[in-house]
Amino acid sequence: MNAQETVKYICEALLERKGRDIEVLHVEQLTSLTEYFVICSATSTTQVKALADSVEYHLKYDHDTMPHHIEGFESSTWILLDYGCVLVHVFVPEARSFYNLENLWKDGTPVSLAELGVEDADKQ
Repeated sequence: MNAQETVKYICEALLERKGRDIEVLHVEQLTSLTEYFVICSATSTTQVKALADSVEYHLKYDHDTMPHHIEGFESSTWILLDYGCVLVHVFVPEARSFYNLENLWKDGTPVSLAELGVEDADKQ
């Protein structure tokens, strides 16, 4: 599975659990850390955990892919799932606004869900 396919499956898992404001940034040309950031908002700390669990579950059981590392389950205001080629950031809105990753990585190339072949039911 390549990085773009991984991003697609991550976004589908986030949408399944009603993740909000999903942003995908292609940052491969800016850093050696990863190829893509997926940034998503949740309505509560409970939903942050549910979204992270959904991503982990679907990638593990549907695509035989495990995260290299997970951070943030203790506070649940921001959970990071590291899949090597993709870093997934799930935030409550206040934490997302505070860290403002979209601005920090604004030189990254935005990738729409449509470009990935992901249908967002809320946008139809």
